[in-house]
Parts: sequence; structure tokens; C-alpha cells
Amino acid sequence: MRFPIANKFLSGAALSLLLAASAQATELLNSSYDVSRELFTALNAPFVQQWDAAHPNDKLTIRQSHAGSSKQALAILQGLKADVVTYNQVTDVQILHDRGKLLPADWQTRLPNHSSPFYSTMAFLVRKGNPKQIHSWNDLVRSDVKLIFPNPKTSGNGRYTWLAAWGAAEQANQGDRAKTEQFMTQFVKNVEVFDTGGRGATTTFVDRGLGDVLISFESEVNAIRQQYADQGYEVIVPDVDILAEFPVAWLDKNVTKNQTTEAAKAYLNYLYTPPAQKIMMQFYYRVNNPQLMAQAKFPQTNLFRVEDRFGGWEKAMKTHFASGGELDKLLAAGRG
Repeated sequence: MRFPIANKFLSGAALSLLLAASAQATELLNSSYDVSRELFTALNAPFVQQWDAAHPNDKLTIRQSHAGSSKQALAILQGLKADVVTYNQVTDVQILHDRGKLLPADWQTRLPNHSSPFYSTMAFLVRKGNPKQIHSWNDLVRSDVKLIFPNPKTSGNGRYTWLAAWGAAEQANQGDRAKTEQFMTQFVKNVEVFDTGGRGATTTFVDRGLGDVLISFESEVNAIRQQYADQGYEVIVPDVDILAEFPVAWLDKNVTKNQTTEAAKAYLNYLYTPPAQKIMMQFYYRVNNPQLMAQAKFPQTNLFRVEDRFGGWEKAMKTHFASGGELDKLLAAGRG
């Protein structure tokens, strides 16, 4: 009688081994920009739950990596095996094609809205009572105002800030180049600290108490206002501002090697769903869903696109942020 029992036990063990062999674990690495930690913490959990329910034999884990978007792109080019990128500037994704051939040239056509599931703009965070009476870009070039925002050389956040200020000044000056450069020279002269990323700039303004105005994404400054409600920070969105798109992409070369193609694509498509976009709006990101946006109370502002005002990111990078470009030139003028 022992033999049937042994056979039954062996059959059960064999079945367990087969089940264990059929189960798998998928891990995605999302390389993202500096101030998106809380957003993706909120987004990842429901997606993982959704994935695991649909794939009972495939447990998903999503890991996050955060820093200035340009530093993140460089880390990937140096070997970081990210499966997906969720950045705040097109050029930091494009370079992964141009220099790494990690994804195709037409990556922006693979998902809606130029592969940007959400967007934002730049806003000002000022201290309680708005003691310097900051209301517009023009107020930021007064000699008594000190600014905090990240370095445009290392941060997409900083580049958007620079271009937003330039575009607003150019519009106010009716295209007068000399007046715009004069404005920007004083603007950059007023910068008290250039941190490498948006979260570093937040720390400088909030924890170190430096600066009169923190310039960052609308989402970031509202999160700070909410987190430090006892400090009485106020948020100002100027009436002329820049459209800040947040491009996402899966990295074909990496997902093929990591065998994560299905999960990576599903993850990025999930970012376009109403449940995910409702979460984004809770973090003060804007979305391309008129029905959802109608329920929100975002300040009205006239947004211009980098493509329309500066001829696209490639041209803007060469003109403004390359070595010897406008940023370097006006920084030198401001120190003179």
C-alpha cells in the first residue's frame, strides 16, 4: 500500500514543480524625472493589481529611478537597463534613439498626443502673503527678487522655465530681440541657486529657506503648497506660459532583452486610461481629456508650444542650451 501513496506524493510534487516552472515574475524599471516620485507611487499600485489579476502566473514589480531627466537619459546611455522612460522633455527621449538606437525614430507616433499622456506648465511658488507681490514673469526681473529653479543644463524642468520666461518676454516685447535678451539677463542674474533637478530646487526653497520664488512645474508647486499647508505658500500661474509635455516610451532594445515588451506597452497604455488620468489630476497634472478637465479647476493661461515659438526642441537646444548658447552668453552677461 505504500507504493500508491508514494506515487500519489510524487505526482503532487511533480505537479508543484510544473506549476512553479510555469509561474514567472516580471520586473519593469521606469526611468523618470526628478519630481515624479509621488505620482508614480500612486499610479503603479493599481496597474500592478490590474496586471496580476489578468496574469495570475506572472507577478509584476515596478521599480522607479528618479533624477533630472537629462541625467536619467545619460545613465541609460551608460548602461542603465530601463524598460520604459517617462520624462518631461522630448529631447531626453530622442537622444536614446540618436545616440543609443534603443528605440525607433518614430517613437512619438506610437502613442496618442505625441506619446504624452499628460502635460503641465510652469508656475511660481511664493511665500505666505506673497510679500514681493509676484504676479507675472515681469515681476521676476525686479532687483529685489531672488529666484530658485533647476539648471537648464541638467534639467528639463529648468529648460522649460528658461523657455517659458523667454517666450513670455518675447511676446511682451513684440519680438524685440534686444529687449528680450535684456530681460533674460536680469532673469538669470536673479537666480540664487541652480540645482541639478526640480526636487533639489524644492529642497533649497522649502528646507533651506532660500529665494523669494520657486519656479517649477504646476504639479510640483501645488504638491508643495498642499504638503506644507501650515507654511501658507501661494501658487501663481502666469497668464502667458509654456506647454510642458511629458513624453513616454518603451525602449525596444531593452524590453526585447529583458522579455518585458508586453508589460512595458501595457503600462504606458494604462497611463492614457481615465482611472490613471484621474490620479494624475490629483497631483495637479493636466490631461488631454476634455470631460475630465471640465471637472477640474486649473487656472486659465495661454500656453505656447516649443515647436511654435522656438522651431522645435532640436533648434531650441542648439540656440539656448548648447555650449556658448544663449544661456551661457546671458549668464556671463549677468555676472559682468
